[in-house]
Amino acid sequence: MSLHKDETIFVAGHRGMAGDAIHGKLLSDGFNKVIGRTRAELDLLDRAAVRAFFEKERPAVVIDAAAKVGGILANSEQPVEFLLQNLTIQNNLIEAAADFGTRKLLFLGSSCIYPKMAPQPIPESALLTGPLEPTNDAYAIAKIAGIKLCQSYAREYGKNFISGMPTNLYGPHDNYDLHNSHILPAFIRKVHEAKKSGAKSITVWGTGTPRREFLHTTDLAEACLFLLEHYDEPDLVNIGCGEDVTIRELAETVCDVLGFDGTLEFDTSKPDGTPRKLLDISKIKSLGWCPRIPLPEGIADAYRWFCENYSEARL
Repeated sequence: MSLHKDETIFVAGHRGMAGDAIHGKLLSDGFNKVIGRTRAELDLLDRAAVRAFFEKERPAVVIDAAAKVGGILANSEQPVEFLLQNLTIQNNLIEAAADFGTRKLLFLGSSCIYPKMAPQPIPESALLTGPLEPTNDAYAIAKIAGIKLCQSYAREYGKNFISGMPTNLYGPHDNYDLHNSHILPAFIRKVHEAKKSGAKSITVWGTGTPRREFLHTTDLAEACLFLLEHYDEPDLVNIGCGEDVTIRELAETVCDVLGFDGTLEFDTSKPDGTPRKLLDISKIKSLGWCPRIPLPEGIADAYRWFCENYSEARL
């Protein structure tokens, strides 16, 4: 089901990292009725406000890129907030889309929906086959519920509501707050500040041995547009780059790209999280989409944005 340039497309969470990339991609591709709302303009936790917005705007297409997100520390300290807020946001959006005539919805989840000890690379079929990683299970459970709600609307009401599961994302508009950021932006900030202060080392949480996959948001945006135009099934689809690196290798790559020659110190009292998390992207590749941006090039792009927007970045 192709998209039309003149139909209303609502990107929920368009000020976040993923939503901003998707919003920008749609505009650059010539879609002229792409709308977004800031939190001040529309509180997605307010069901009545969300329904009033949908009743007025009647978006034909909705991309749900809105969520409360964070790294291991934030997830561990705020499981209630991660579970309740994400459930509320996605329930409000998906229900309103169904009730007010949205013809297609893309729900964005996360690779953390899969079991901690899932087979590697992780196929979509691994969902609900084992226990989750405890450090982010509240967020994961909320996202699993969103997938199931979309699938239920498809089965019960015939809605064209699809779900994409991105791997770890990075890029412009990332969160650089060391208390609740993800690992790659945290490394970028730590290395940047170490360079400025003349520090000889940076500290890395854990052993450095877990493996992670990272996808630039430009690639994510292209994948989302591809799925909106070429995929109409309720079964979820992984969105990744198909390659992973150890945390040590990631830190070393950030140091290389930013030009920092200090040492890495590993704080093994901190948790490692899931040992490995690499998505099997054979499904989306078989449909015709492939990622384009290598990790060093993507890190350089993210760092340029960080430097150019330092005063406005979420620090």
